[in-house]
Amino acid sequence: MGLIFSTILITAYAQLIVKWRLSQAGSLPAGLPNKAAFFGRLLVDPWMVSVILVTPLAALCWFAAMTKYELSYAYPFMSLAFVLVLILSAIFFHEPVTVPKVLGVVLITVGLIIASQG
Repeated sequence: MGLIFSTILITAYAQLIVKWRLSQAGSLPAGLPNKAAFFGRLLVDPWMVSVILVTPLAALCWFAAMTKYELSYAYPFMSLAFVLVLILSAIFFHEPVTVPKVLGVVLITVGLIIASQG
């Protein structure tokens, strides 16, 4: 299970860092030269570099997990990334936690419990 949870944690980390750094960078500018400069700055941002470096690690963790677990067992756990991102985006970005989002997370959690039993 450690490999699956490592994949989930790395995935959530990457999503949060990307959101944070892009919110700092601002909107995508118009014009190809400005877009190229925008993405160039992102590609050398140390936090974005960390995302580029850990994303393959998530893939390797997932590959290793697939040698130990059936896909139909392991894959539902990936939905925990949604739960984690919802909670952490509320904490770090002050994104609203609405009733529909909470209901969605509850349904995901119930689905995960049911799927992991079979």
